[in-house]
Amino acid sequence: MEPVITITGTALPLDRSDVDTDQIIPSDWLKRVERTGFGQGLFSEWREDPEFVMNLPQFGDANILVAGANFGVGSSREHAVWSIMDYGFAAVIAPRFGDIFRNNSAKNGLVPVVLPADVSDRILRAVEADPTVEITIDIATKRVVVPALDIDIEFPLDDSTQERFLNGLDDIGITLQHVDAITAFEATRPAWMPATNR
Repeated sequence: MEPVITITGTALPLDRSDVDTDQIIPSDWLKRVERTGFGQGLFSEWREDPEFVMNLPQFGDANILVAGANFGVGSSREHAVWSIMDYGFAAVIAPRFGDIFRNNSAKNGLVPVVLPADVSDRILRAVEADPTVEITIDIATKRVVVPALDIDIEFPLDDSTQERFLNGLDDIGITLQHVDAITAFEATRPAWMPATNR
């Protein structure tokens, strides 16, 4: 996982609430055995509509997704996060996220930004009207800044998740921070027991 310190860019406004993981990445896409290529399946059923927001050229360079409340609810599907990231989004702004989706996002490097519903909706409406509106998400200060709207607001992010992003640590990376202690422990185990260093 790469460190995520600051994200600056434009946004795609997804004016839908209660978007579940099956809508994010339909089950047909779960047959893939590799972790790449899921961006093609992101919202694939909705993308069949030429007027769907992802098909509009003015939002083609967006790297932030702004959505309605309860984004990522439904089944535990890490593929949903992979598809969003593979498509090119680095963060999702919404008033609320499904718990499992939020946790999967943090473990994979996708920044889930929770903002009050009125602020999130204001950003969404502004982006709909002007796709060039620039948004900055600063992980170090836990702030979202939208200069065109005079928004500078803190968003909730626990310290351990913040450390994950700033240092590019997935679960394996966190474990490897303790490699010396693990190696020392393994050296004391009897030879007949399973070991990780052989």
